[in-house]
Amino acid sequence: MEKWGNATPVTEFVLVGLSKNLKVRAGLFVLFLVIYLIAVAGNALMLVLIVVDSHLHTPMYFFLSNLSFIDISYITTSVPQMLMLVHCFTDRPTIPLGRCFAQMSISMLLAVTESVLLAVMAYDRFVAICYPLRYHVIMSRNLCIQLAMSLWVSAFLLTIVPFFSMQATLCGQNVVNHFKCELQAVLKLACSDTHASGLSMIITSVLTLAFPFFFILVTYGRIGLAVLQIHSTQGRSKAMSTCGSHLTVVSIYYGTILAMYLRPQAKTFSDREKVVAVFYGVVIPMLNPIIYSLRNRDVKGALCRLAGKKIEE
Repeated sequence: MEKWGNATPVTEFVLVGLSKNLKVRAGLFVLFLVIYLIAVAGNALMLVLIVVDSHLHTPMYFFLSNLSFIDISYITTSVPQMLMLVHCFTDRPTIPLGRCFAQMSISMLLAVTESVLLAVMAYDRFVAICYPLRYHVIMSRNLCIQLAMSLWVSAFLLTIVPFFSMQATLCGQNVVNHFKCELQAVLKLACSDTHASGLSMIITSVLTLAFPFFFILVTYGRIGLAVLQIHSTQGRSKAMSTCGSHLTVVSIYYGTILAMYLRPQAKTFSDREKVVAVFYGVVIPMLNPIIYSLRNRDVKGALCRLAGKKIEE
């Protein structure tokens, strides 16, 4: 078997997209444009607030800034391409082979990094609630930086290295039933046996998705036990409010991406799978800054202080 891109006649892929109806595609163009602008603006605002406001220079917001960066990068890997007129209003939107593989590898890296990051953020909440007096000692600046570097490096080793070691032969079929280059959709075009590649992808998914999710469940189980030991209602409410946003993000993210990757793979890529891909690749990056800001007094306070400075200037 030949490795990706070795002696293959395929030079570009044709992306089927979400619909063949011109009016539907025009509506999707407007919808995705609005979602993309909201996602980029919301996450960029979160990054600015966390950088400029000293009140947000805490471990939780340090990791949240990483999440905002990931969301901007992730949605940018696919949506601008979807918004290009050639991809929205032509019958055979294409993407060069090299750009397709770059899109797949970058998307995988960012998705796995976010998965591991959510586990790290769960640990941060665990320390804050279970060891409040030692929180700043345990979650020191050096440890936060080390955790951030470790999650990026581990995500790279668990995605990019296995990705370029996958073996599959492309023999001329180049029509991808998707709106972007998704690894699962592209693998279905291979004319060689992809059983080994599929097994490798499942193992990688277990390590990068199932294991962090299990860690989060165990962590929040211990958080729940600690909260039950708090006697005051106000104390319980305050403790759970610090976890509410993170739990919401975890539920939405893992609920969609686990359903996508940890299941038996069919021979074809269905429209239902494309809708799921839209949700975790486009909608979730828009929702994350909204979820973390609507009920967050610290973020609202930082926004008011930033707006006050602008008015004074």
